[in-house]
Amino acid sequence: MNPNKEYVVLLDETGTQIGVEEKMAAHEKGLLHKAFSVVLFNHLGEMLLQQRAFTKYHTPGLWTNACCSHPRPGEKLEDAVHRRLREELGMDCSVSEIFSFTYKFQDSATQLWEHENDSVFIGNYSGDIPFNPAEVNAIKWITFEALEADIQAEAEKYTFWFRTFLPKLKNHLIASDVG
Repeated sequence: MNPNKEYVVLLDETGTQIGVEEKMAAHEKGLLHKAFSVVLFNHLGEMLLQQRAFTKYHTPGLWTNACCSHPRPGEKLEDAVHRRLREELGMDCSVSEIFSFTYKFQDSATQLWEHENDSVFIGNYSGDIPFNPAEVNAIKWITFEALEADIQAEAEKYTFWFRTFLPKLKNHLIASDVG
């Protein structure tokens, strides 16, 4: 592996690791790989959204959950989550995995594929967020109800994976009475 490149963990349809691939090549070929998404709520029950930096390699400028990325080969999933919280948002907090799902989507603007088994983590955080402008263009806190209304009105402003897992997240929140 080239130490100057990022790699993702490739999976088969059962979620078993079958190898690694350079990140851009995996997204060009639409290869199934491991990913994670983090959802954060503040003390008011509002969800943190980030607008992806306009320089991102896919879905630039779209709004999405607090943080998302891929574990590196050999990196524990939760360690990757904490690494990316620090790298993207300049903060860290306790999180727990609540579910995972698999999706496949092609970004029409870049023609890159997102074919991921995405583990969704949830946490609570109410402090400062000195986000990294190379990763994040803007952040905002929003109620779940306002978010649902905005997605209903302008779905194209939001990432595919975020819109995909939101109903399952809502069901989780209702079942656990969190957020």
